[in-house]
Amino acid sequence: MKLTILSISGKPGLYKLVSRGKSTLIVEKVDETHKRMPVFATDSVTSLNDIAIYTEAEDVPLTKVLASVYKEEEGKTVSINYKKCSSVELREYFAKVLPDFDHDRVHDSDIKKLLQWYDILVKDGITDFDDSEDKAEDDNEKEGEI
Repeated sequence: MKLTILSISGKPGLYKLVSRGKSTLIVEKVDETHKRMPVFATDSVTSLNDIAIYTEAEDVPLTKVLASVYKEEEGKTVSINYKKCSSVELREYFAKVLPDFDHDRVHDSDIKKLLQWYDILVKDGITDFDDSEDKAEDDNEKEGEI
């Protein structure tokens, strides 16, 4: 993701990083309000770029999982009702997106949170989840510059 999208513990939803102060961050809520607010050093803040999902092999960055959901849903919001569906339905859906996820360490609440975040981002038009292609293009351009 080119934007810095944050999750703030104790506050619902997602936030875009707008600016940094000495001991604060200024964030903007990712929704129709776009309300700005300060976040202090005492708040627990996590960038979505720093989150990974457990798999049977190695952890997969959240951005790659979001890109996979985007591909599965063809750029639309999530097709299942993740708030009300059964654990079996939720895990079957997630297995389509990330087939080798660790069934023991990835909880239903983790999947629901990921799908909720995906919907928030898609509704706000933030869909550049997997920027590894962009990095590859940049690397190719740099190789040509001698």
